[in-house]
Amino acid sequence: MSANERDYAALGVAARLAEDYRREVAAAPRNPTASYAEILAKFDAPVPADGSDAVAVIEELAKGARDGLRPIVAPRFYGWVNGHSHLAGVAADWLTSAWGQNCAGIPMTPAGAAVEAVAARWLLELLDLPSECSVGLVSGATIANFVGLAAARGELLRRQGWDVEADGLYGAPPLRILIGADAHTTVFSGLRYLGLGAKRAELIATDALGRMLSSDLERALKASSDPAIVIGQSGQINTGVSDPFGEMVPMVRAAGGWLHVDGAFGLWARASAEHRHLTDGIEGCDSWATDGHKWLQTPYDCGFTIVRHEEAHRRAMDIDASYLSKANGTERHPGAYVPELSRRSRGFAAWAMMKRLGRSGIAEMVDRDVLIAGLLASGIAGIAGVVVINKPELNQFVVRFGSDLGGEESDRLTRATIDRIQQDAIAFMGTAMWRGRWVMRVSVCSIATTEDDVRLTIEAVRSAWEAVQAEL
Repeated sequence: MSANERDYAALGVAARLAEDYRREVAAAPRNPTASYAEILAKFDAPVPADGSDAVAVIEELAKGARDGLRPIVAPRFYGWVNGHSHLAGVAADWLTSAWGQNCAGIPMTPAGAAVEAVAARWLLELLDLPSECSVGLVSGATIANFVGLAAARGELLRRQGWDVEADGLYGAPPLRILIGADAHTTVFSGLRYLGLGAKRAELIATDALGRMLSSDLERALKASSDPAIVIGQSGQINTGVSDPFGEMVPMVRAAGGWLHVDGAFGLWARASAEHRHLTDGIEGCDSWATDGHKWLQTPYDCGFTIVRHEEAHRRAMDIDASYLSKANGTERHPGAYVPELSRRSRGFAAWAMMKRLGRSGIAEMVDRDVLIAGLLASGIAGIAGVVVINKPELNQFVVRFGSDLGGEESDRLTRATIDRIQQDAIAFMGTAMWRGRWVMRVSVCSIATTEDDVRLTIEAVRSAWEAVQAEL
């Protein structure tokens, strides 16, 4: 077999190995993963002097990496807000890689541009957001927030007669940033990238679950006449709650500001008739960021920036050059809404997952995950000495161990119990800080998680906590 034929054979080998992994991780719990140092030792070698057989390369990669893979796509993974990388999306993503389409513009990939346009329209319909919004497909919510904030920065400065895209920030009129005290860290990253400064953001007080207090926002808006970018969130990373957008939207509009939403996972509540009330009023905001690789279950490298003001979106992101023909001006040009010129055609996997699940399937998935989060919280709360801090209204809750002990001792027991859960490898939860104390954060965001997994997970938590107590 020629080297070229072996290259083709490698595709089939990769597909077989991938299928084997997904069947195994779905059917049984995983053992603890190998350490970084152990995996590094397998791969750390001099640059190869000569090339290798493609099939052997793929087999070596799979064998060497296997024990260092976390079971993120497993049904009892609750460590972060990660989706399942649904097989339909994975298959579409394989095709995307094989097709090698750079979705910078329509002439470069008519298919990539067209499918992305449909996926963008479907997204607006699923989330019930204004049809005039523009949509950019980016790598994830971090960059989605960055893009939305870039559009906000440009538009608010334009209203003051300043072209930040052309003239930068030197000498620009002032802007204020108002953000909830429990905002996610990636939003502050976006502020840094844009030269707005993470430390200059004014923190708005929040309630016990992390919701922005509209009364404190109103006070802050009235404290200065400078235009403000207000950053709300739908889906607080620990408690899952959303800000009171119905109260916030009219305040921000009256003040001439821009209201951006970090809705990495919480925005998907709008796809559910049962839970969309949690985001009432959010449709009146100016921009939104959300992930596909969370509740849409796409493979990684899929996020969405949605902007009500398309011209502001395009001014902030559009890239122009003589060789980048944009066909005609009536079609959606995909490169006008994202910061990357070279990028994969993310629309294929996004379209495939919306097509695979449909409106009813996405709603059913959200409803089931919220139900499972509630069952998990109730079951874990029934274990003696364990405190569930918040009853989940969406898919997130946090837990403390050693409820009758002092703060530092409970911190120690909480971290020890989480370590034990991870070692036992029946389920995976992670640590987080909440109100200055260590907690176990539980995120239910996989379409693969079932009510059968609830029972196994509760028993895994009980067993780990009992083992830690036995060591006291």
